Amino acid sequence: MIFDKFKKKFYLHRCQKVAKSYGNNLKVNGESYVTPNTTLGNNVNFNGMKIQGKGNVIIGDNFHSGIECMIITSIHNYDKGNAIPYDDTIISKDVIIEDNVWLGNRVTILPGVRIGEGAIIQAGSTVVKDIEKYGIAGGHPAKVFKYRDIDHYEKLKKEGKFH
Repeated sequence: MIFDKFKKKFYLHRCQKVAKSYGNNLKVNGESYVTPNTTLGNNVNFNGMKIQGKGNVIIGDNFHSGIECMIITSIHNYDKGNAIPYDDTIISKDVIIEDNVWLGNRVTILPGVRIGEGAIIQAGSTVVKDIEKYGIAGGHPAKVFKYRDIDHYEKLKKEGKFH
């Protein structure tokens, strides 16, 4: 139990030290890594997040991740490179996650993706393209299969009811 408290403080401190910026009430409840190109909003909750690559990552307010989530912002040049399977060129693209997004366990987000406000990504999904505002998406590749009740969402948002 004492070790768990130590680990939480360790990962929280490391995320605060490494991130470009972070807002109020950052919670880090599992092994988590960010990059110097990571900007975190208010009330961000990591339960196990690994961010890697040289691209920018912007995470909005009231974000929640499940365990073992990953955001990747850089890939190898496999298409136009001068070697197989890839060359030494690194291609980086930004990832933007808007406010009130929830990622289930083991979600992977690939470079260049934007996840819209209020979206939910189902556990085990791989996000390879943008997810619309209020979209509930899942699969590999993740696709929107449903939308939140927008009126209810906006009511809770207006009342300031965030977890």
